[in-house]
Amino acid sequence: MALILTSPAFANDGVIPKQYSCEGTDISPPLRWSGAPQGTKSFALIIDDPDAPDPRAPKMTWVHWVVYNIPADAHGLPEGAAKSDLPPGAKQGLNDWKRAGYGGPCPPTGKHRYFHKLSALDAVLAGSRARDESSASGCDEGSCDCGDTAHRHLRERTLISGNVLLARVILVPGRHLFSTRSNPSGAA
Repeated sequence: MALILTSPAFANDGVIPKQYSCEGTDISPPLRWSGAPQGTKSFALIIDDPDAPDPRAPKMTWVHWVVYNIPADAHGLPEGAAKSDLPPGAKQGLNDWKRAGYGGPCPPTGKHRYFHKLSALDAVLAGSRARDESSASGCDEGSCDCGDTAHRHLRERTLISGNVLLARVILVPGRHLFSTRSNPSGAA
């Protein structure tokens, strides 16, 4: 059975609802997984945006959230877990705002993709102050993100992707001009 990651808040390649972005309450989305390979000792989660700063000419991958040492018996993270509901033993690494915790989608321009990457690991990560931007590596709470260290212990990796195109309102005397959202139904 393959490792599968889903969210009850959005479909794979669907629109991430507003409440999980800087336009909403900026809380972490609920995530669920199943099919951990035999020998899994912990999980690591990285949410990133490979389209930063502009999807027409991406220059970097922006890391929004890093969680590691998620217990092997965990099957998900509830909505808002970044603020108060991580499983015992789970730790948060630094995101690209240089703080531990979740920072939701907040694209400056265009439609951005947000990859939610879950890795099943054969170890609980002890920590390292190393940081590897390309693979998100090493782990110490509040000091880095997980990847190079995690890669050595990788059993299996999966991901889901969501999209955000924030609505921008331009105020013009006598009228309002609105940009379109990536969700044509208008639902957040």
